Amino acid sequence: MNLQQGFIQVYTGNGKGKTTAAIGLAVRALGHGFKVYFAQFMKDFPYGELNILRQFSPQIEIKNWGNDRFVFQKQTPSLELIAEMSKGLNEALNAMLSEQFDLLILDEVLVSIYFKLFKVEQIVNFLRQKPKTVEVILTGRYCPQEIIKMADLVTEMQEVKHYYQSGIMARKGIEN
Repeated sequence: MNLQQGFIQVYTGNGKGKTTAAIGLAVRALGHGFKVYFAQFMKDFPYGELNILRQFSPQIEIKNWGNDRFVFQKQTPSLELIAEMSKGLNEALNAMLSEQFDLLILDEVLVSIYFKLFKVEQIVNFLRQKPKTVEVILTGRYCPQEIIKMADLVTEMQEVKHYYQSGIMARKGIEN
C-alpha cells in the first residue's frame, strides 16, 4: 500500500466538476503508482474520461452500475436497478477490503442516495469498514449530513453561472 493514512473525501453540490475532481485525483494517484478502483453509479453513457482511464489498466479498475433513465422518465427506480446498484456497492466494498487498491472512487454515489437507489445507512456502513490505508472519494449532489460528518474533506461545488441555462447541452469532450 502506498498510503499510511487514507481519508474520506466528498465532492458534492450543484456545480460542475465533482466527477472531474475525482478523475483528477485518480490521474494523480496513477502517476504515483497507486492502484485505483473507480465505480460509477447511475452512469451508463460512454463518457470520454473512461476511454482514456481504461488505458491505465491494470493500475485502474473501472466499473459501471445502473443508469439514470428512470429520472428522465419521471419514474421510481425498479427493484432490478436497486439490486444492480447494491451489487455494485458490494463489489466496491470487496475491492476496498481487499486492500489491493490505494484509492477507491464512488462516483455519483451521493445522488444515488437522493434517488433512493441506496439508503444512507448502506453508505455509512461502507465507510465504517474503510481500511486505514485506503483513500475513499464520494461524488454526487445532495450529500447527506451523516456522510459529511464522517468525511475528512468536503468540497461543495457551487454553480455561479452555467451555459446549460442558455440552452447549451452537454458537449462531447467537455461534459461527456
